[in-house]
Amino acid sequence: MAESTDHVTCQEVVELVTEYFDGALTADEAEVFEQHLNFCEGCEWYVDQMRTTVSTVGHIPEEKVPPEMRDRLMAAFRDWRQS
Repeated sequence: MAESTDHVTCQEVVELVTEYFDGALTADEAEVFEQHLNFCEGCEWYVDQMRTTVSTVGHIPEEKVPPEMRDRLMAAFRDWRQS
């Protein structure tokens, strides 16, 4: 989380969204995260899109994703997380 606990940047919202969805942020961190969303339409939109994506992908049975596509998606996700 940011050095200052009274705000987060848009970049930090992107970096913390998974932890936020997983409930891994402390209560104080989640509150600051949500306060940012209240004032930043772009981040609010981003988090809503991520929610929609997680919800949609969560309904696709694993066996319906061809192995080569799964491997490509996992590689892309790893590359994205490392950048």
